[in-house]
Amino acid sequence: MSEFANDIAKFNGIYKLPVNTAPTLDVGVPAAERMAAFKDILIEEVHEIDEIIAAQKEGKDPLEVLTMLADLLGDIQVYCASEMAKFGLPLDQVLGVIMQSNFSKLGADGLPIYDERGKVMKGPNYWKPEPKIRALLESMKQE
Repeated sequence: MSEFANDIAKFNGIYKLPVNTAPTLDVGVPAAERMAAFKDILIEEVHEIDEIIAAQKEGKDPLEVLTMLADLLGDIQVYCASEMAKFGLPLDQVLGVIMQSNFSKLGADGLPIYDERGKVMKGPNYWKPEPKIRALLESMKQE
């Protein structure tokens, strides 16, 4: 486990949030209720982007804008990682699978493919991460 994943487990423990070591939907409240609360938290965080956009448009100091952005993006990562710990989802391994899947998106020429927004598109060798994530979670339940 990475230092960040360890810190998340410590954080959840300190704040009396669930920390599960195996995949589970048993998080102390109905899982759907927990996911709805998590969605609300993320939506609140996403709306903070408007403040950052406004700060940039108002000509605020670039370092102040970057600080706001770093704080927002870091908070989102902490919320997501904390949620993974609650559900017993292995942060480092899941992210590793997703990153390998992202690398598989390259075009036949080995170069990235972008849409008009700059989003990376899927190339001919792309594979979905879900089957590997499922296998990972299944292996954890068997241990």
